[in-house]
Amino acid sequence: MAFLIVLAALCLLMLAAYRGYSVILFAPIAALGAVLLTDPALVAPMFTGLFMDKMVGFLKLYFPVFMLGAVFGKVIELSGFSKAIVASAIGLVGRSRAMLSIVLVCALLTYGGVSLFVVVFAVYPFAVELFRESNIPKRLIPGTIALGAFTFTMDSLPGTPQIQNIIPTSFFGTTAWAAPWLGALGALFILAVGMLYLESRRRKAAAAGEGYGENLINEPAPFDGGKLAHPLIALLPLALVGVANLAFTHLIPRLYGHTQSFLPAVIGHPAPVVQEVSKLAAIWAVEGALLLGVLCVLVFAWRPVTRSFAEGSKAAVSGALLASMNTASEYGFGAVIAALPGFRVVADALRAVPNPLVNEAVSVTSLAGITGSASGGMGIALAAMADTFVQNAQAAGIPMDVLHRVAAMASGGMDTLPHNGAVITLLAVTGLTHRQSYRDVFAVTLIKTSAVFVIIAAFYLTGLV
Repeated sequence: MAFLIVLAALCLLMLAAYRGYSVILFAPIAALGAVLLTDPALVAPMFTGLFMDKMVGFLKLYFPVFMLGAVFGKVIELSGFSKAIVASAIGLVGRSRAMLSIVLVCALLTYGGVSLFVVVFAVYPFAVELFRESNIPKRLIPGTIALGAFTFTMDSLPGTPQIQNIIPTSFFGTTAWAAPWLGALGALFILAVGMLYLESRRRKAAAAGEGYGENLINEPAPFDGGKLAHPLIALLPLALVGVANLAFTHLIPRLYGHTQSFLPAVIGHPAPVVQEVSKLAAIWAVEGALLLGVLCVLVFAWRPVTRSFAEGSKAAVSGALLASMNTASEYGFGAVIAALPGFRVVADALRAVPNPLVNEAVSVTSLAGITGSASGGMGIALAAMADTFVQNAQAAGIPMDVLHRVAAMASGGMDTLPHNGAVITLLAVTGLTHRQSYRDVFAVTLIKTSAVFVIIAAFYLTGLV
């Protein structure tokens, strides 16, 4: 019964998201409904002490990233830099490879350390221009961005700085470069199969005479600022964000040390505010990099940006508020579900899978799907089961590097179900609905999930690490 309650809450939230209802409203309804059926006395304490605590904690950490990412994407749009990059990309790879261009831009930013959410905001204006120029249906943009940002550069390619590739290091004593050959093989599989799928969808739409679309929402305004910037200048803010993010990631801990404290007032006897820099350095680095990116755009395109910045910034901040609240509500939902007895039933059942690597892959991707979060699901799975994974792997002679790569890739498998925060953010930013575009995101999800089992098979067949 406890398991059925968890399953019902998950199904309710996925159905609400798919039908276009607000996740901000239905995430607490689904979570607290599950609590009500489990222990009615805990509804209010769980809402205040867990759901709201986790939701507000998420906003405290990440809302500035959402806001700066939205503003960065908006000034890129207003400056006409997106138009310049698109024109250059069409001339370089041709109209028939518009999707590949967007996938590669997303991959470059993600592998460079830019947050997945920031990538969505930054790349969307480029994608709109390129898809409109190439007459490709807009509804295919979410699947294209998902393939470039949420898959192989997030957790497959060795060395990626995304959190999904960092979490396993503390459990298995590995590095971000664990199992480089298996990771590269998985990345190649995802990119090749994903592009084959997206191109088949494009060709089918073209054969049916379907174009970019009409009466769409959240459309970036067409650039009317005259002569386009040189493509290298247009790319400079993107490159600067990636380089600055990497540099700040290394510099901030050196400048501030492990912790930093200060007194918030000089009157009275306030307690010092202590910040754990090691936990905040990556977030501060992204925020600083985005600020530099915005300033870089202003330096090279002051007039066209300031001409429409008042209205454009309002739209950007509104989009950031909606996207961050959607994701924060999902985070609160996952925390409540993980605290219910039914969730333990799921975790215990997953332990019964016999093969060590398959057990780990199924456990991590299942919990990521239930919580709607790759990092959250993996964190819960490894915190509860890492010792068991390690013992079984050692008994079978499996290197810790392989455990690391399988866990990282599995976390980005079924996490992108309809209630996933990144998926909801992606659809909100692009002005599309689950009904219009989730099919392609789910197809990418299936490809990503199958890649985990491809590398497991490759390891057993060849011993490749």
